Amino acid sequence: IPKAREITPNIQSLVAAFRNASMPVIFTEFVYADTIPCLRGDPFGPEHLASEEGATTGFGYPSNNCKVGVEPGEGIESAATIEALKPRETELVVQGHTYDKFYGTPLDLALRSLGVDRFVITGVTTDCCVNSTIVSGSTRNYRVTAVSDGMATIHDHIHNACLQIWENKFARIRDTAAVLA
Repeated sequence: IPKAREITPNIQSLVAAFRNASMPVIFTEFVYADTIPCLRGDPFGPEHLASEEGATTGFGYPSNNCKVGVEPGEGIESAATIEALKPRETELVVQGHTYDKFYGTPLDLALRSLGVDRFVITGVTTDCCVNSTIVSGSTRNYRVTAVSDGMATIHDHIHNACLQIWENKFARIRDTAAVLA
């Protein structure tokens, strides 16, 4: 997601503020594995499927993106958190095989064990992983704050539609400056 690079400074400032306040920082990563075939590979995520030598790759095409056991390289995106947001060894990194980072992961248990009843969320993509996790968190009775300038997706109109939907029932919408204040 090209816009992800634009939001990185906002997320960095939020991570630093939460760390300075001794608040938990948790990272999530979408991963795909051929051994756990789900709809995120076929038909709704062909870019996670294996690509053939010389074939067109990228969004909408088999590209090996986010695949477990595949090293990032030319045209292959890693599921790992980017170096600019590198998690500390003491911070939880949740890998999920679905867009919803609560489903099939220890995220809910980790938050409840920490006494957390609300969370602030950033990330990519607004309409997939972020959306699914917000709705799932809200369903689990967490108070959710979505950072509008701390998330991105391919199309601005889809990003804005998600913000409007969440504000109606699922999350408070704030920008980075408001969360930091």
